[in-house]
Amino acid sequence: MFAIPEQFSTATKNQFEAQLAILNSFASTAFDSVQKIVDLNLNVVKSSLQESSAAAQQLISAKDPQEFFSLSAAQAQPTAEKALAYSRHLVGITTSTQAEFAKAAETQIAETNRKVLSLVEELSKNAPAGSENAIALIKSAIGNANAGYEQLSKTTKHAVETLEGNLNAAASQFASAAEKTTARARKAA
Repeated sequence: MFAIPEQFSTATKNQFEAQLAILNSFASTAFDSVQKIVDLNLNVVKSSLQESSAAAQQLISAKDPQEFFSLSAAQAQPTAEKALAYSRHLVGITTSTQAEFAKAAETQIAETNRKVLSLVEELSKNAPAGSENAIALIKSAIGNANAGYEQLSKTTKHAVETLEGNLNAAASQFASAAEKTTARARKAA
């Protein structure tokens, strides 16, 4: 007779522990992602300062305006390529983080669903006669929630893939525009 409150207490405790574990996992993943982005930005700033100094030295040493513009145009292409590489690296970090979040969430949801269904099955064994419809309704609600989550997960994955594709297309257009600008500057020089 006292088994049902104990089952709910145990289920609540397990659910709380599972939620705490997923929050810790999310926090760790987010921290790792931020650390990767900070490292990337520090490396970009460091190399940019070194390259800017070298480029400025080259420009200062130009003997006439034509050489100055020629050097300036020659530096535009590598800069555009580096910006493109930076954006791709940033997209890679973001995509990887999103994938880790999705994997952790899917694992947690699957485990929670398994535990809830197990609890419902256990409760149905001890349920009074006539409660079959209520138990079937609970199982149906759980099934509908799972279907809704799966649809949300698919939609989110599709949105991330679309965003990644759009970012790659924009980066390619940027690189193409930079190449054209560099080519025009070289012709003008």
